[in-house]
Amino acid sequence: MDTAADELRALARSGSLVERYPRVRDLLADADPDVLRRAGQLLSRLDPDEVLRAHPGTPGFRVAVTGTGTLDGIVAPLTGELARHGLLARVRVGDFGGYVTELSDPAGPPADLTLVLLDAASVFAEAPSPWRADDVAAVLAERVALLEKLVIRFTSAGRGTLVLNTVPLPRRYPAQLVDHRSRARLGAVWREANARLLRLTEDHPALVVLDSDALLSDGIAVLEPRLAAYTKAHLSPELLHAYAREVAHLARASTGRAKKVLAVDLDGTTWGGILGDDGVEGIEVADTYRGEAFRAFQATLRQLASQGVLLAALSKNDPGPVREALGGHPRLAVREEDFVRVVANWRPKHDNLRELADVLNLGVDSFVFVDDSPYERGLVRRELPGVAVVAVDEEPALHVDRLLAQGWFDVPDLTAEDVARPARYQEELGRQDFLRSFDSVQDYLDELGVRVRVARARPEELARVSQVTLRTNQFNLTTRRLQPADVRALAEDPDGYVVAVHTADRFGDNGLVGVLLGRREADVLRLDNVLLSCRVFARGVEQAALSALLAHARDTGATAVLGEYRPTAKNGKVRDFLPGVGFATVADDGDVVTFRHDLTDIAPPPAHVGLTVDWNRR
Repeated sequence: MDTAADELRALARSGSLVERYPRVRDLLADADPDVLRRAGQLLSRLDPDEVLRAHPGTPGFRVAVTGTGTLDGIVAPLTGELARHGLLARVRVGDFGGYVTELSDPAGPPADLTLVLLDAASVFAEAPSPWRADDVAAVLAERVALLEKLVIRFTSAGRGTLVLNTVPLPRRYPAQLVDHRSRARLGAVWREANARLLRLTEDHPALVVLDSDALLSDGIAVLEPRLAAYTKAHLSPELLHAYAREVAHLARASTGRAKKVLAVDLDGTTWGGILGDDGVEGIEVADTYRGEAFRAFQATLRQLASQGVLLAALSKNDPGPVREALGGHPRLAVREEDFVRVVANWRPKHDNLRELADVLNLGVDSFVFVDDSPYERGLVRRELPGVAVVAVDEEPALHVDRLLAQGWFDVPDLTAEDVARPARYQEELGRQDFLRSFDSVQDYLDELGVRVRVARARPEELARVSQVTLRTNQFNLTTRRLQPADVRALAEDPDGYVVAVHTADRFGDNGLVGVLLGRREADVLRLDNVLLSCRVFARGVEQAALSALLAHARDTGATAVLGEYRPTAKNGKVRDFLPGVGFATVADDGDVVTFRHDLTDIAPPPAHVGLTVDWNRR
């Protein structure tokens, strides 16, 4: 069998697709759009409940679809794209043209993402016949005003994340205007309306607006005329699939699956030529067509690193020439200081990747690996299936698009913590070198000078708090993912607790690295979650923060604190955290373990930690 779709079809015909469902993610890892389309058609016929009965740990993802036309064509591509990222899709398509009613209902069906698909046909249906550009402008103004009201209603009801799209304009409409001045006027008013849609995200954190222009720039048709005429499907299958791909990237980020590390090969990938053969001055970097293409790829790496992506180099080379090239080549657009780690040796790259993951205290499923060697890519795929592998080849002009095609590092919002992340990890590597100079971990901690500040999160920190819940997988007691609107609602609740944990030490400020979430219920504080960045494990930060919260609960009249642990494939290391700080197990149903602390004996913060606490509500 040549393709993933062939194997999936064989599994479906044999009746074993549900039984072998965990195989789906690996089959679709490198699937092209055509394979994903066919796979989505097969997978969308499965009953999600049947899959869950066979594989209870499969993460599900609920998507509600509504809009202004026939939208059933989104189901199959969305199912395939979500499956590619390990998510079991539950897609519900609303009534034709029923988006106003569905978004206005505060008690609408729950969904992780609600998509409102907008098309041009519904705009022109409201324009007079014949129409002029100014008639369309009036309809667009009313439509955008209505959408803003619906966004406010939807998000104020706390119904999750809402996704709109800018409205693509098919050529058939401007072509109906015979003079170019009128066409220009239509183009201007159309773009202004779409710009207003895009700007709605500035005031509504629970809203995402996908820019259709970015999808259409790849040559995708806006509509397929026969489908538009006969089925009222006013967005082409190709555009729906491109849209589904972007939505899957959002889903991946909102479930903690966004990648964090970009590990790139050097020879043939980051620059042209072989460093060991051609020397530092002989590698292709600039001044030729191919050299400029490699330089564009380097600039893209630096652009990603500036936004918090951890950049690493993995090269089969001697370390000296690599450092010379990255440190001294006058035309390189990326430098050694842009990388959190440069690994140059002759070991297998999958071993280097595994070791780098250990050093950074991250799972290998946080990595994207880019290499021009099919051999190296194949080894990494086989040995480390959680790593996302990007294939590039001898054509460097295609490197940038291939790297960016799957949006591996996409997040809903960029925070100051994101921008500072590479520097934080470089500091962390310095801490590890410092640790190796001590005979014991305790001696190291005593000299490290750990400082912890525990305080209610400030308004400007709420986006970062949401991000911690979305991206933290290992030290995460319940893996409940909160969107910014969810965090804001809890912070504004008089009984809610959104507590930020900041740390610093002799090497620098780690920033906001942990979160305590809870709610006061009479004389009991219910602890919804405790989360901590993997960068600061095993330094006493979590014990100090929870000690502060327990003491605050006692001092404000609480008689107990309840907490939970929900096991996942990645959070096993925190199974014993609550018992380790004085909580007793009171229930265990196999899915959730419930703990209780009676606040009579609160363990103090570790002696090596300097703790500052501020419980003032802001």
